[in-house]
Amino acid sequence: MKLKKKNTLLLSLLVLSMVVLVGCSNKTTPENTSDSKTKSDELTTVSIQIDGAAVPYYAPLYLAQEKGYFAEEGLNVEFYYAAAADIVKNVAAGNVEFGFPNADSVILAKSQEIPVKVVHTTYQNGLGATIFPAESNIKEPADLAGKKIAVTSYGSPNYIQLQVLLAKNGMSIDDVNVEIIGTGAILNALTTGEVDAIVFSMLRTIELNESGFAAEEFRSDDYLPSFGNVLISSDDYINKNPELVKGFKKALNKSIEYIIDGHVDEAVDLSIEKYATTASDKRDISIQIINEIFVPYLWQSDYTKEHGIGASDLNRWDNLISVSNEYKIIDSEFPATDLIYE
Repeated sequence: MKLKKKNTLLLSLLVLSMVVLVGCSNKTTPENTSDSKTKSDELTTVSIQIDGAAVPYYAPLYLAQEKGYFAEEGLNVEFYYAAAADIVKNVAAGNVEFGFPNADSVILAKSQEIPVKVVHTTYQNGLGATIFPAESNIKEPADLAGKKIAVTSYGSPNYIQLQVLLAKNGMSIDDVNVEIIGTGAILNALTTGEVDAIVFSMLRTIELNESGFAAEEFRSDDYLPSFGNVLISSDDYINKNPELVKGFKKALNKSIEYIIDGHVDEAVDLSIEKYATTASDKRDISIQIINEIFVPYLWQSDYTKEHGIGASDLNRWDNLISVSNEYKIIDSEFPATDLIYE
């Protein structure tokens, strides 16, 4: 993995650390292959580090590069991948200009005075859900009492979501049996009956049903309104390059709007061809999930209908920050205005 050259020993060490700790697991990361007619030497090259690995769900970013929307704003964008916590640190350090982590990691970072801001609330809702077999006797949240429920860690956003779900239905974490199961094994634990339910991504509910395992869910946002992935940049970069930040957001919005306007298939196919080559066998389910979840639920909301794609609902952010403090994920509250840049 090769970040934009910066001739300091400190950056070299940071880049080496990223490669060892988070970069090597994403061997499918391709070089950008934009066919934009604008010559690259006429553009400002910026980097974005994305949560996880290359998948078709990041189609708006890929399509903005391949369609030339970034180029229209004077940008050429390079893509890299890492864990959310590492993304926030790399953005703050200036190793990459933009990041696309989940909102919870950004709130935690801001509480630790890491100088980053949300510049685009891309996912208007969270992805968390309590997922359980359709044939179980779980029909409402109260039925979770006494059940064995898996989360990936005690510090995960899903663990907070479980606590809030229980609290808002007259229960506490002591009323269920929590199991810690890693990301790679948590779905199997549900399908084999090792646990009664899992708190994980709602995207898995669709995938399970498509695979033949009938599953249902309680969406966490019904109890704790939150956000999924958001676009961030550092305080320093925003202050020095407000027009480039504005241009990035404009290109991203144009891409999302293009996909919403009947071009989901095209966006998925382009993503798989150029970036997420290992997801070719998931083309159809990716199209289904984007149509069912991303278009109506993540990219759009009642708030975006009034304020536009990517707009940040400060009241909703304030609530998420407050709950994060209440459940000891962060040590103290701060106003959403300290975190949001628009």
